[in-house]
Amino acid sequence: MLLGPKDSTRYRSVVGALQYLTLTRPDIAFAVNKVCQYLHAPTTTHWSAVKRILRYVKGTIALGHKIKRSSSRLVSAFSDADWAGCADDRRSTGGFAVFLGNNLISWSARKQPTVSRSSTEAEYKALANAAAEMIWVQKILTELQVPHPPAARLWCDNLVPSISRQILCSMLGRNIFK
Repeated sequence: MLLGPKDSTRYRSVVGALQYLTLTRPDIAFAVNKVCQYLHAPTTTHWSAVKRILRYVKGTIALGHKIKRSSSRLVSAFSDADWAGCADDRRSTGGFAVFLGNNLISWSARKQPTVSRSSTEAEYKALANAAAEMIWVQKILTELQVPHPPAARLWCDNLVPSISRQILCSMLGRNIFK
C-alpha cells in the first residue's frame, strides 16, 4: 500500500538522513541504498524497512568510524577481490579501503563490470581501482595544500605477479608499491 503525501515526505526525510549516516556507518549502506530506490513511491513495506534500519542503528549506536588526529599523512590502501564470487554471472567483487594516516577516508566494494579469467586478473582490477582512488586523494590533498608524502602504499592480500605490478606502475606513471 502506497504511503500518503505526508508520510512519503517523512519517508524521504528519514532516508535522506540515513544517507548521511552511511558516511560513518558503512554497515548500513546496502540497506539504505535499497530503501533509497523507492523514494518516488514508498509503500508501507518500505517504511517498515526504514524503521528496522533505525532500530538497528539505535542498538548499535557505539559503532562507526571515528576520525582521530594522526601524526602520519601517508596515503595507503588495502585492496582485495573475490574471484568469480557471484554464482549467477561469475563476476568478481573487488574492493578497497583508503587511509590517510590511521583514518579511513574512502572505501568501495562492488561487483566488477567484466568477468575475470583468473584470480590474478580480478586482483589486478581491484588494485587498479584502489590506485586510482589513492591518486585522486593525493591530488585533493595537494590542491588543499595539505602536506603529504609523495609516495603512497598499496597493500594486497595476494601475491600479484611482478609483471602485473610493472604494468600497473607504468600505467599510473609511478611506483606505488613501496
